[in-house]
Amino acid sequence: MIEESARVTSVSDKNQITVVSEIKSTCSSCQQVDTCGSGQVAKAFPTKKLALELTCHLPVKVGDHVVLGLSEKALLSTAWQVYCWPLFGLLLFSYFGQWLVSEQLLAHEILAIILGAFGGYLGFTFAKKHQEKSISQKALAPVVLRIEPKKVFVTEITE
Repeated sequence: MIEESARVTSVSDKNQITVVSEIKSTCSSCQQVDTCGSGQVAKAFPTKKLALELTCHLPVKVGDHVVLGLSEKALLSTAWQVYCWPLFGLLLFSYFGQWLVSEQLLAHEILAIILGAFGGYLGFTFAKKHQEKSISQKALAPVVLRIEPKKVFVTEITE
């Protein structure tokens, strides 16, 4: 399970909550952040926030920090489909188009290139349709795992 911290911004009476999470740059925790070009670019842009509406059965209040969970298996499966299916379509149709050119069934190689691009588009369309299914969307929906305990700050210690 992949975990992310978020802050509750609203709670409705039907167990619906709205949470906000900051999108963190990968270039913020490295020791070379001050001397690296990517780190400087990451510092230049403001942090972005992502708001989600979720169903939660835990007793949360506005201002609470919660831990959201996302299935790692579902995320990796989706990433594989979105990246690889268009690539496979492109390669397969390009190979087929080149074979048609070598057999002189297509008059010019530009038609083989167009056929390859069409295969990539078909792979993209297939991946998109598969991700629009409700089963795929439910597997990728984040869930509230737990409420983080409130942090206590000590400002003064007396004897």
